[in-house]
Amino acid sequence: MILLRNIQIDDKPCDVLIEKDVITKIAPAGSSRGWEIAGDVEMMDCSGKVAVPGFINMHTHAGMALMRGIGEDMVFQDWIQKIWAIEEKFDAEFVYWSTKVACLEMIRTGTTTFNDQYWFFPAAHKAATEMGVRHSLGYDMMDRGDPAEAERQKDQCLRWYEHAREIWQERSIYEVAFHAVYSVSEPMIRWISEFARERGLNLHIHLSETRKEVEDCKAAHGGLTPVEYLEELGVLGPNLLAAHTLWLTEHDIELLARRGVHCIHNINSNAKISSGYKFLYNELRDAGVNICIGTDGCASSNNLDILEAMKTSALFQKAWRDDPKSLPLDELIAMATVNGAKALKINAGRLEEGALADISIVDTDNTFFLSPGSFLANFIYSAHSDCIDSVICGGRFVMRHREIEGEREILAEARKEIQRML
Repeated sequence: MILLRNIQIDDKPCDVLIEKDVITKIAPAGSSRGWEIAGDVEMMDCSGKVAVPGFINMHTHAGMALMRGIGEDMVFQDWIQKIWAIEEKFDAEFVYWSTKVACLEMIRTGTTTFNDQYWFFPAAHKAATEMGVRHSLGYDMMDRGDPAEAERQKDQCLRWYEHAREIWQERSIYEVAFHAVYSVSEPMIRWISEFARERGLNLHIHLSETRKEVEDCKAAHGGLTPVEYLEELGVLGPNLLAAHTLWLTEHDIELLARRGVHCIHNINSNAKISSGYKFLYNELRDAGVNICIGTDGCASSNNLDILEAMKTSALFQKAWRDDPKSLPLDELIAMATVNGAKALKINAGRLEEGALADISIVDTDNTFFLSPGSFLANFIYSAHSDCIDSVICGGRFVMRHREIEGEREILAEARKEIQRML
């Protein structure tokens, strides 16, 4: 059990009791002195600190955490060809240590859950499990039109799904993925979509990320946009987690809303690789689409900091729309917390009794929180993620007072992997 005393929640000092992996009590500060608590309790005095829900990073490639800076100042098409060539050398050991580095960074920046898409996912699952971070990942399809490769991947997907059902624990969510409409054949898209639907799994994809993707899709499929193409194939649905969704038509938005697709905004990577910046947040929101936020991988966004991604997302929206009311603070924090929980179907993203105990503890004893502005304004627009003092995931501390167990060893092993692979 964990007892947080005198911690601010929604501007009110509270005591919070965590039992197993759930928040069981939230009451006014001081109330806990009268509670009858059986068993060992780990107590923390949180005076001067604020609790926020752990962030949910809805689009990552954690295995790319050791690839920062290797494809700079390149447009998307050139960048991805270079990345694919490098990835041909990778193995499970590289992805394992790279994912550990990614988890270190995500914990330090307040992320307690990440939704991943990458190769050697069992190695990523092992790393994330050891780090204590909640994760959603699974088999990623990309046959590039090769029938033999497609059959091999189908067989692997089936085997790994059965394996995961047997051994994965409560912090692990199994999903399936396919890369994009331009890198996966139509038969494979149909197969993996049906595979996911029959088993109640989420399907994680890249969708309408670049203007070229849209133009090429229209040329190849009778004028259909990627969204319209997937609608024709029967892929769109409430289990679809669609990363980027940047180049959309009005009809695309109507389809995404009608089918209950969850859209994931990745402003830092989109802007950095010049894929675009006019994410249609207001239009998607007004249509009823659940909108989440992600960082993308470190080879394109260069970090996994959701706090930074929130700020950048809001600034771009306000600038290109010429409207300071675009993307208000309450909607911004929802994108990074409860909206992701809704997409992953987990009881998280909120500080409520009965919710999963995924909590970041923010230290406000610094310059960023001196002003009379709201906590959220100071947190998102002023502070940096190093104001996050401690992080709880699934009812246990994964960082306490900025200390993470095993960090030195992880960094040392990661350096060896970089020398070996890159």
